[in-house]
Amino acid sequence: MAFDEFYVKSVIKAIPNWPEPGVTFRDIMPILKDPKALRTVTDGFIERYVTSDITHIASVDARGFLVSAILAHQLNKPLILVRKKGKLPGDTISESYSLEYGSATLEIQTDACSEGDRVLLFDDLIATGGTLLAASSLIHKLGGQVVEVASIIDLPDLQGSAKLQDAGIPVFSLIAY
Repeated sequence: MAFDEFYVKSVIKAIPNWPEPGVTFRDIMPILKDPKALRTVTDGFIERYVTSDITHIASVDARGFLVSAILAHQLNKPLILVRKKGKLPGDTISESYSLEYGSATLEIQTDACSEGDRVLLFDDLIATGGTLLAASSLIHKLGGQVVEVASIIDLPDLQGSAKLQDAGIPVFSLIAY
């Protein structure tokens, strides 16, 4: 089944002026309420990665977890969670990164991956790229290699996908706005 970009775009909700004036938020939650859209999205990624040599799927807090869990199950790969500081139990390492106004910190459990692991890094959306670059750094610190960043939506005007590519990380998105 070919990916139906038009259908999936018709399901994604654009919410103007959220979370702040001038921003148009692309809400993927309607995809989760629409079985056809969810199947279309997950099948698009499964088709791309079913024969790849990835060993793990890593996902960034929190909407990315919803689709990446399906992908990990369907592709029979371990799922790594990259979370906001203080949300993971056990031994973790952290990486801080800059936001437009301030900074944030991500964490990963120290046993999430190791030397030689080939990791697909997934998030629902690529905006400025800071979160995904921080997550990639964490995976690298544990010895893993991010072989590609995947997302449902890319917002190329915000330059995140370009920053990832400049860092040597290939990027794949189903939809761009």
